[in-house]
Amino acid sequence: MTDEDAGIQEIAAAYYDDEITIDQLTELVGAETAASLRVLKQQLDEDFINEVTDA
Repeated sequence: MTDEDAGIQEIAAAYYDDEITIDQLTELVGAETAASLRVLKQQLDEDFINEVTDA
């Protein structure tokens, strides 16, 4: 893993934990990567909701 990849992972984690906004994320990683991370966050949230409601 490169230093850049590690940095993006740290930034993504901050976004997933609601420590930074989508606007801050976009500024830090660029529009394309931010869009991908936003979709992933939505999918993760939906999966979590489904798991909780199915339990």
